[in-house]
Amino acid sequence: MTDNNFPGGVWPVMLTPFTKDNEVDYLALKSLVEWYIANGVSGLFAVCQSSEMFFLSLEERVAIARFVKEQVKERVPVIASGHVSDTFEDQVEELKQIAATGVDALILITNRLAKQGESDEVWLENLQKILAELPNDIKLGFYECPYPYKRVLSKEVTKWCAESGRFYFLKDTSCDIDNIVEKLEVSKGTNLKVYNANTATLLESLKLGAAGYSGVMANMQCRLYGKFTAEYEKEEMKELSDMLTLCALIEYQCYPVNAKYYLQQEGLPMQTMTRTKSDTLLTETFKKEMAVLKRMTSETEEKYL
Repeated sequence: MTDNNFPGGVWPVMLTPFTKDNEVDYLALKSLVEWYIANGVSGLFAVCQSSEMFFLSLEERVAIARFVKEQVKERVPVIASGHVSDTFEDQVEELKQIAATGVDALILITNRLAKQGESDEVWLENLQKILAELPNDIKLGFYECPYPYKRVLSKEVTKWCAESGRFYFLKDTSCDIDNIVEKLEVSKGTNLKVYNANTATLLESLKLGAAGYSGVMANMQCRLYGKFTAEYEKEEMKELSDMLTLCALIEYQCYPVNAKYYLQQEGLPMQTMTRTKSDTLLTETFKKEMAVLKRMTSETEEKYL
């Protein structure tokens, strides 16, 4: 018997809007939260790589998590990560402050728990030290963040975490259906749910038991992913899967600048400024490609929604 009441479906990895003065733009963030909810999300993943968490101060990360949780007003669950430091002591402090914001789950970054090349044994040892410092009553999860290096959970590590009963959410970025299958096998019947970030493997993973989608394209094609994750068993969803997979190649353009530009076209009062890269990278050709994406998205929504 599990007690995981996190819904399946779409969990966008939230963007952080900035003002022209490079401050967090809370008016735009409020509009963004409302856009997500109006477009049918199941939950929100705040303070993640798409939020530019490695380029936010601890004060900003905490403030964003608290703001999003308060803005949502219990309409959907909110989860947040945000331990970006290298030292154990700093990570514990970061995690405790995020936990105190009242988010529904605290998400641990898998690459923060061991250095690249260190063994699963070292990783588990460090995880247990972290767990001993965190409140027992807060739900936890994992995010296989690709930066500064991607640490994909093995079957054995996932099994230990699932059986601990403390973990509820896993944002999988393996892009490897075999790895996803192993995670689904060892987490079956536990609190741990797997949310796939990769569109190309999403349909197969949903059929095998994945709970939903938590990826970049929910910042642009949110409603379509909601339809897809809700009705993936229908035959016509194969065609939608193919379309979404090709559209997802836009991720390699100049994200998250392009996502902010897309949302501008949706009417959100958002600058294209980011802290991770210059918005001058959004060339006129890229803007034309984004216009095609928006047109295709609208036409596909008319067909499926």
